[in-house]
Amino acid sequence: MASYTYKGRNIEGGLVDGIIDAANLDAAADTLLGSRITPIELKLAEDDVLGGRSLKQILIQDKITPIELITFSRQMYNLTKAGLPLDRAIRGLEASLSNPAMRRVLKSVIQSLERGNTLSEGMSQHPKVFNDLFLSLVRVGENTGRLDLAFQDLGRYMEIERNTDKQLKSATRYPMFVLMAMAGAIAVVTVFVIPAFSGVFSKLGADLPWQTRALIATSDFAVNAWPVILSLIVIGYGGFQYWAKSAKGGLIWDKLRLKMPLVGNIFERIALARFAKTFAILGRSGVPIVTALSVVADVVGNKYIGKQVAGMGGGVSRGESLYLTAQRSEIFLPLVLQMIAVGEESGSLPDLLDEVSDFYDGEVEYDLNRLTASIEPILIMFIAVLVLILALGVFLPIWDLGAAAR
Repeated sequence: MASYTYKGRNIEGGLVDGIIDAANLDAAADTLLGSRITPIELKLAEDDVLGGRSLKQILIQDKITPIELITFSRQMYNLTKAGLPLDRAIRGLEASLSNPAMRRVLKSVIQSLERGNTLSEGMSQHPKVFNDLFLSLVRVGENTGRLDLAFQDLGRYMEIERNTDKQLKSATRYPMFVLMAMAGAIAVVTVFVIPAFSGVFSKLGADLPWQTRALIATSDFAVNAWPVILSLIVIGYGGFQYWAKSAKGGLIWDKLRLKMPLVGNIFERIALARFAKTFAILGRSGVPIVTALSVVADVVGNKYIGKQVAGMGGGVSRGESLYLTAQRSEIFLPLVLQMIAVGEESGSLPDLLDEVSDFYDGEVEYDLNRLTASIEPILIMFIAVLVLILALGVFLPIWDLGAAAR
């Protein structure tokens, strides 16, 4: 996504200019035409000369964090609730920000408002900042005249998501630190310790056990072929990332993640909690079920579950009940299916989905607290096996030499 500066004329013939984000020049022109602006001049912004960012942005900051979006949503809730005009409210927020990326986005939104566009239309020019859920709720808030409630729901939703991410990172920090320390220790032993013992054993001319020969061969290979090994690791990691981000590869990988031991259930419950939270918010805001399911499919964070949710939208559009399509997806527990059925019959689906969300959030919190306790024995066993291999490979020849000397 790059930024383009433009000059054009609106439908009244007035001259307008500004900045727009788009994937390429043609996409920028199409967006302008869709906004009823005929471009006269369209070129890459100076800030995008260095791969989409200026040198100042590279050295300072060019990333919009979740906490900034949460703060923006909360401030917009307070300002819109107070009845402040949108352009004045956003201009005040833009002037108080220190992040140049967020200021640039809000400046573009202000320019869009001044051209007569709606707030959702201005935000839609920045899809990497404002996702489909954000735009859908803002659009509904504009149509119903309750934009303040839309920003209130967005702030609460993003705060819950941020807390979940923090819990997940906290639970995985200790295991990752231990694995990194073990990898460093193995590298030091392989590159420095084993070659030193290898030189001593070769001078003594003793017959070495197979464990020691295997360690020495592994060490020699790592020392002599480390550029090849490093290149293979980098190429393999890059290839995996490319495959995992593709449509087919991402679907397969996200499905495999749900079946991983220890963490598969956590990934699944996080995605289903997002489904329940997002669907409840959209349903309470008056978004049609088919549209809500389409939005939810893009924000659950798992392509496989997103595909199943999108399939539910197709079933509902054919006239099937939400309960039957949810049952056919095979991603919900019987308790959740029962609550969906009751909510659909009673007309209180958003409230019951809030309870489903609370249920999954509780399960996720419990699983994350249990994750560290479950991983610790595995790490201890792995360390014990590593120490045993090194001890047998290094100390067996020393014991044999001692026995021969006696």
